[in-house]
Amino acid sequence: MSPAIVTRRVLLGAALGAVATTACAQTLRATPELVVYKSPTCGCCTAWVNHMRAAGFRARIQEQSDLAPIRQSQGIPDALAACHTALIGGYALEGHVPAQDVRRLLTERPRAIGLAVPAMPPGSPGMEMPDGRKRPFETLLMLRGGGSRVFARHG
Repeated sequence: MSPAIVTRRVLLGAALGAVATTACAQTLRATPELVVYKSPTCGCCTAWVNHMRAAGFRARIQEQSDLAPIRQSQGIPDALAACHTALIGGYALEGHVPAQDVRRLLTERPRAIGLAVPAMPPGSPGMEMPDGRKRPFETLLMLRGGGSRVFARHG
């Protein structure tokens, strides 16, 4: 292969890499900030925030001991309450919701309160088990009026 062809391929590869890096940075800036309300002592909540950050979300933590007022203001049913509540892009997230479900929610923009993963299932984001054990779980779409339906199944 001639040096000119090699040089063109290197330059083309560098240009494509720069475009991809710029696109990733623009996507991150375009993603709304995730505001997470959690207890100051909850380790699994912090692990969930780390999962979301690793997936490219910008997250700000608001520590408070009583999350009931936040849940009530968002219309989250008591039956779906979990250990933390987050707000993003006009939606509420309750519990250990996987990042891919949040991305889908923000893309599809259904008429709903948000997503919930009740009961802190082992193996959900932030609830990883040292032995790798997982329990299948569902992410629920919280509907206005108190109902819910399955949004995604995991495991």
